[in-house]
Amino acid sequence: MEKTAENRDEIMMFLRNLTVMALTLIVLFGVVFGVSRVRDNAMAPRISAGDLLLYYRLEKQLRTQDVVVLRKDGKRYVGRIVAKSGDQVEVTEDACLKVNGNLIVETDIFYNTLRDGDRLDYPVTLGEGQYFVLGDFRIGAEDSRYFGPVEKSEILGKVLILLRRTGF
Repeated sequence: MEKTAENRDEIMMFLRNLTVMALTLIVLFGVVFGVSRVRDNAMAPRISAGDLLLYYRLEKQLRTQDVVVLRKDGKRYVGRIVAKSGDQVEVTEDACLKVNGNLIVETDIFYNTLRDGDRLDYPVTLGEGQYFVLGDFRIGAEDSRYFGPVEKSEILGKVLILLRRTGF
């Protein structure tokens, strides 16, 4: 009889610990962190389709050059912030990026920043809480050239860790 009570206590303690661990994981990955699988090559060559991203949802200070996961019109994207609130952005006819009238030299971007047709009237001045986000693979990326400025509320989080698909 004593052994049955002892076993029951051990099972109850195990279930309680399992519940605490499950709730902790739910809070961590439901509120603090997020995980996203990259579906396209918009950030190539650094981030490729199939890679996993761990992002931080609670980032308050987003800066230019931060890589973010965002949701725009129900679709998830990954991109790099190139301009923030109050900045004026222009993609010139000769495929150059200008922010606040200054030509941006991106030594780590290997593709020209082409306009995406006539979707936006340049220059674009970003309002409060808005960001201009571009993919690193400027030729094939759907980004702010395609859908316009991104609202802070549309940014799911800042990318912290990249897990390569080739590592699995």
